[in-house]
Amino acid sequence: MDAPVYVIRGHPSPVHSLHFYRSNSRLVSADAEGWVVLWDIPVRRPVAVWRAHDSAVLGVADWDDSNIITHGRDNKIYVWQVRSEDEPSLDTRLPATSSSEHHRPPWLLHALDVNALNFCSFAMCPSLKSASSSQILLAVPSSKDPNAIDIYHLPSQTRVHAAVGQHLDFKTGMPMALRLSNVNSKLILLAGYESGHAVTFTLEPESNIWHTVYSSKPHSQPVLSLDYHPPSTFFTSSADSIIAKHEINSDTGYKNSDPEDPPSHIINTHHAGQQSLSLRSDGRLFATAGWDSRIRVYTARNMKE
Repeated sequence: MDAPVYVIRGHPSPVHSLHFYRSNSRLVSADAEGWVVLWDIPVRRPVAVWRAHDSAVLGVADWDDSNIITHGRDNKIYVWQVRSEDEPSLDTRLPATSSSEHHRPPWLLHALDVNALNFCSFAMCPSLKSASSSQILLAVPSSKDPNAIDIYHLPSQTRVHAAVGQHLDFKTGMPMALRLSNVNSKLILLAGYESGHAVTFTLEPESNIWHTVYSSKPHSQPVLSLDYHPPSTFFTSSADSIIAKHEINSDTGYKNSDPEDPPSHIINTHHAGQQSLSLRSDGRLFATAGWDSRIRVYTARNMKE
């Protein structure tokens, strides 16, 4: 096994989420106790440290290189302002090496009350109404129906779509993994469910109604992760040993039943528990992180390891 180029340490508990941004010069890491650390990768040092949540962080992302979004098990999504010019004034004491209760957090721009019951993190994309990234949409498990999905708009902090997926006439259980994408001015929502289903929804702009365009059940266990290479390909991994490749066509007819669209390709990895799956930006490779503490890299075309 290849040795790591460098190991950065500083979290007092297991790391739950990672995100690179600013051309890979910054790494955001977040842990099981709610701590967030922003790392300067070229110098391998923290430039901001704060406790974003009272419990575990489910997911992190950046918004327009200047803001960091965090989603916690405390049923909160926060947007923090962390511009380059803010970094020199922020606390850099790591929680694993210092008294941790008096770190000054970055400026809090937005706060949303959301559902974190099922450990599913948010998904985000630019708003259809904005040509830039100044407006975004966030998809999260619904606050009223745990088996459905709500979508919020920022910066207005308004819920613009409620209970997406509640019309499905097959049982899915709770959403476990989400992706939201603005593809050619069409909003696409992908969801992996507790039942092992993978479902794709698209928004009909004229009626403002979400329709199902693809549904499949390649997994016998809950979907743990999915990633999407627009406009037509996505992959799912699960608590079982299966990785599935799906091809969708959002211009096909709508459907609310028949959950048995066949995936385009399935492989049995013979090791259960693919906790995370991530596609390279060009869509040619993807990597998985498993419960066996191994990272594996596959070709996207034929899914060879």
